[in-house]
Amino acid sequence: MLRHYLRIAIRNLAKQKILTFINVSGLSLGLACFSLILLFAVSEFNFDKFNTRAGRIFRVAELATRDDGQQRGNAQLNVALAPTIKKTFPDVEEAVRISVADKKYLKSINGISSEKMLFADPAFFQVFSFPLIAGNPGAALAEPYGVVLTRTKAKQLFGTEDAVGKTLSIKTDSGFHPFTVTAVAADMPLNTSVSFDILGSYRFLEVSDSDRVKSSDNWHMTYGDQTFVLLRPGSRLPQQNKSLQAFRRQHFPEEGGGKGKEEAGGIGKKEGGGKTSIQYILQPLLSIHTDTSISDAGPITDPKNIYILLGIASGILLIASINFTTLAIARSAGRAREVGVRKVVGGRRRQLIGQFLTESVLLSIISTMVGCLLALLLLPWFSRLAGRPLEFSFGQFPQLAWMMAGLTVLVGLLAGFYPALVLSGFNTIEVLKAKIKLGGANLFTRSLVTLQFVLSIGLIIATTVMIRQVNFMRSKDLGLIKENVLMIHTEDIDAQSAYPLIRAVLVGDPAIRGISAASIGLGEGQGYMGGAYDFAGKRTSVIEYPVDEHFIPVMGMRLVAGRNFDRAITFDTVNNVIVNETLVHDDLGLTPEQAIGKEIKTAARPRSNARPQVKTIIGVVRDFNFERLNKKVRPQLFSMSANFNPAVLFVHLRAGDPTPVLNRIAAVWRRFSPDIPLNYSFLDEGLDRFYKSEARWGNIIACAGVISIFLACLGLFGLAALAAANRLKEIGIRRVLGASTATIVALLTTSFIKLVLVAAIIATPVAWVIMNRWLRDFAYRIDVSGWIFAVTALVALVIAFLTISIQALRAARANPVDNLRVE
Repeated sequence: MLRHYLRIAIRNLAKQKILTFINVSGLSLGLACFSLILLFAVSEFNFDKFNTRAGRIFRVAELATRDDGQQRGNAQLNVALAPTIKKTFPDVEEAVRISVADKKYLKSINGISSEKMLFADPAFFQVFSFPLIAGNPGAALAEPYGVVLTRTKAKQLFGTEDAVGKTLSIKTDSGFHPFTVTAVAADMPLNTSVSFDILGSYRFLEVSDSDRVKSSDNWHMTYGDQTFVLLRPGSRLPQQNKSLQAFRRQHFPEEGGGKGKEEAGGIGKKEGGGKTSIQYILQPLLSIHTDTSISDAGPITDPKNIYILLGIASGILLIASINFTTLAIARSAGRAREVGVRKVVGGRRRQLIGQFLTESVLLSIISTMVGCLLALLLLPWFSRLAGRPLEFSFGQFPQLAWMMAGLTVLVGLLAGFYPALVLSGFNTIEVLKAKIKLGGANLFTRSLVTLQFVLSIGLIIATTVMIRQVNFMRSKDLGLIKENVLMIHTEDIDAQSAYPLIRAVLVGDPAIRGISAASIGLGEGQGYMGGAYDFAGKRTSVIEYPVDEHFIPVMGMRLVAGRNFDRAITFDTVNNVIVNETLVHDDLGLTPEQAIGKEIKTAARPRSNARPQVKTIIGVVRDFNFERLNKKVRPQLFSMSANFNPAVLFVHLRAGDPTPVLNRIAAVWRRFSPDIPLNYSFLDEGLDRFYKSEARWGNIIACAGVISIFLACLGLFGLAALAAANRLKEIGIRRVLGASTATIVALLTTSFIKLVLVAAIIATPVAWVIMNRWLRDFAYRIDVSGWIFAVTALVALVIAFLTISIQALRAARANPVDNLRVE
């Protein structure tokens, strides 16, 4: 019986090649888009699961909760934390510190290159499941000057993965030093929160960094280290809040509070004029990638965005399925007499339903096969769009197999159910007398088309709003010059001595408008320096920028009160500072003019013999945005030290081709640093990277919007074909009586255009609410203008009209005699 159904299904599909092709194409495209987005979601939610002990691995973090409920997490903690927590808690089997170093310069067979390095404690490979191709996991990081390379990095540096025992030179503070390769690891998985190409021993940092050694018992000094712990099986330590807080209170007694605070799980602390409770938490390794409360290290994805993307994917699949159903109805419109004949010769209703469902499922299977092939072809493009390499592997993600199989059967059954149920229920005599037709304008098909365009118009509106917000953030006046500004990174040279000499040579170049320096860069990934200050008994957290006297004018910042630094004035290099408007208005409660001459002092640190330093405000600079625009400007302070050691040089170039001046800068650099290549970036590119996530989501939604409107138009095309087929006699009579082509086109298109208009009316308020909620995450945002909705509705109406007109024109231009003969 099944073979009979399949034979007839193939025969019927072959008869209607155009509709079958359109049906398969639409559903294939919908399934391809859904499978790609599903792959991305599954990959995101499977981060770090390859670790065999993932359920027992946790990251130690601080969670600060303010009185108003706002929370801020921090995982870059103290040097002393890892050994102390292992010693204190028996449940901690191992504790590992991981330090992400600035890029290091390496000498290998390929010359000098800049490479990112990680440093970790020797127990690293006992905690994480990174298999070694060669070397002993227990001894790989035992020696200070031992390094572990990945397979790819070993081939890149030595031409072979058999690199154990080989040496390479790495730039340290004292010059290039030989390091020995102690192990070679397999290449990192794509979905890992901890990743490395070159891994050094944390013991190297302990023997080479005297300041880090001094801070080994200073709980107020941090170097950006992350601490991971491996708990013993069955441990309840993550739930033992009081034990973790007692541990914190032991090392931060100044944060101690009353009994109520202990029971609440928090430790009282004054910060920014309000009370903040700070506590240690153990963050599961499996939640790091999707935990946005602690986002200061590693690739973080907001799970809300993943669910939104899955919702969009489901919407595309729903549109494709609706399109599949309407085209199935259109394809079945001419089969009413076939049904009547089958019933006359003894065909039962369940057999007819089985026949139509078999055709539908067969078409769904074909579409899935084509969709999977299309997804594989689009995977490289989608990986670039998603900003993350993806692999379409049923072995790595077995859940994809049963999800796609289930979707194939489900879509086929749902899409074929309606036409099968309706066609199989026709009265035999009335069918054979040609008194029954499938209605092309009933409530069901109208609802399907309306729903399609509601989703499509909503996606187009969302795309427009997101693109406008990203463009707004990229073009907004940040309060400083960002175009044509070169950032030269000088961490690996003696910049304190070299900067004045480099500046003296370059300052006369006609292509350079100005040169300045700072101890920290600007833009994505540059970080910041911070400190706490007291003003009239009020504690304020401030972002600090050690700069030279040229920084403010070169960067185009405006002083609204006071003056700039002057190196000839001794106090400017000792205790004079320049602050921003936010610090003056929000924290000091003064006007810029009132703030000039006021004193602030560094907040006293517990268990520290250092005396608070008094700073005098000599200038107030207009606020400038140095972080993402979803955050308001925070208090900032500029200082100038007599022993200033810059980490970044800011070179403001004149507009034009930068290549010649870059070559001259590189030549000057080689004179002062022949062994270290010039490492530079452009400021505007660094600031633009703040918004790469929003730009990526906007691009994905834009593609989804285009695909959805295309699929919706396919559904309209099928429905218009059905309507034209059912009104052949009417169209023929109208043509015989003198109706024009335009009249016939208007007759067939008006009802469908009304559906698109209804869809626009429904989609507009829904999209307005959703996009306004999305914009709330930005401190600086656009207004959602009414023209966006009007233009989107107009575009959808025009596209729909053009789609329907194709079928309408074909029906209107047909010979009326042929139409009447068919009837």
